[in-house]
Amino acid sequence: MLSEERSKFHQYLIEHEILTFSPLNDFGLTYVCSTADKKQKHSALVSTLIAEKIANNVGINIIHRTKKAGQTLGSEFEDACTIYLQNTFLNLGNLRPGNWSVDKIETRSQSVLGAYEQYTHLAELGRLANQYAELKNFLGDGYTITPDIVVTRMPEPDEIINQEGEIVGGSTCLHASLRASNHSQPDQPTPILHASISCKFTMRSDRSQNTRTEALNLIRGRKGRAPHIVSLTSEPTASRIASLALGTGDIDCVYHFALYELREALVDIENETALELLDTMVNGKRLKDISDLPLDLAT
Repeated sequence: MLSEERSKFHQYLIEHEILTFSPLNDFGLTYVCSTADKKQKHSALVSTLIAEKIANNVGINIIHRTKKAGQTLGSEFEDACTIYLQNTFLNLGNLRPGNWSVDKIETRSQSVLGAYEQYTHLAELGRLANQYAELKNFLGDGYTITPDIVVTRMPEPDEIINQEGEIVGGSTCLHASLRASNHSQPDQPTPILHASISCKFTMRSDRSQNTRTEALNLIRGRKGRAPHIVSLTSEPTASRIASLALGTGDIDCVYHFALYELREALVDIENETALELLDTMVNGKRLKDISDLPLDLAT
């Protein structure tokens, strides 16, 4: 299933013109993939090779057209990743039972994260910051975190928790967030944030730092367990991926939309430096393929 969904994900990227070729008269190329930094030879070569390998694997020709605006590509990449996770992680109920949802965050308001159990206090903090200018000046934007995709789990009613035997009763377990009866509105409990996924169609060093900052704010700002904090990218340049993947303490792991094809491309062009860096990230458990993500979310 995971192999089939990976192919469907790549097919979606081509059919919805997220992966496209646009004209280029440089570096010995006549066209370049939409994931490339067309001003850099390495990026142009590798991205185009990856796209060609993907197209060959799924048996679809990549459309030649003017590259879409970066913001549009970013949003459409998030759509594709959301659909992929809905079709994969939500089918792993035998490994991770529960009432799960995978959703793309459409709004960038300050109150988004406050809708989840570990961060409800941030909604009140945002309201107070908007009311009092002094508090807003003091806090800055440190409390404002907006994931691209979230994986959430709904708290369970007692009848579900107790269906295999009487596990919870009325005198104990009065604060566990998984128990719906412990929420202020048991019929409409606050969802628990299981994973925060940052999607980066391409990467630049400043955007990597922004992702790290948001990840640290997710860790610092929580009341309860930390969610999975991961990043998903189609960036073709190993050094730019490394700017986010290397190091520990903020991002759990970076996932690449076509890691196998990326490595094959680096082998094809005989770029030993980039290949060594890529293998360092993979062997160090800092970089994985998108097909690994659903199972990692189930842990």
